Amino acid sequence: MEIVMALIVGTLYAAGVYMIRRRSLVKLIIGLALIGHASNMLIFSMGDLVRGNAPLLHEGVDIATIADPLPQALILTAIVIGFGAQAFAIVLIRRVYQRIGTDDMDKITSTDRTNL
Repeated sequence: MEIVMALIVGTLYAAGVYMIRRRSLVKLIIGLALIGHASNMLIFSMGDLVRGNAPLLHEGVDIATIADPLPQALILTAIVIGFGAQAFAIVLIRRVYQRIGTDDMDKITSTDRTNL
């Protein structure tokens, strides 16, 4: 199972870097989202993948057979923060597209207010 997770994380990172290197602002946001998901999967895989056992302790439970709850809590926090950052970036991209008329970074060359 760890090999499958490693392949998934590697594929998500590769796809995210590929999308970031494109010249479109929309593809940049998609690439950042993919890298965020890859980071979440990496943290999740570090928490010992255990099937069928909840991360709850009670008498008679072997600690080695349960999942670690800390990576799960970190992932939930990262998902919320990532969603907020992506929503903010989407609003900024929409505003840039309304003002300039393109999302191509090669055509967005000036930061001078008179050209907006």
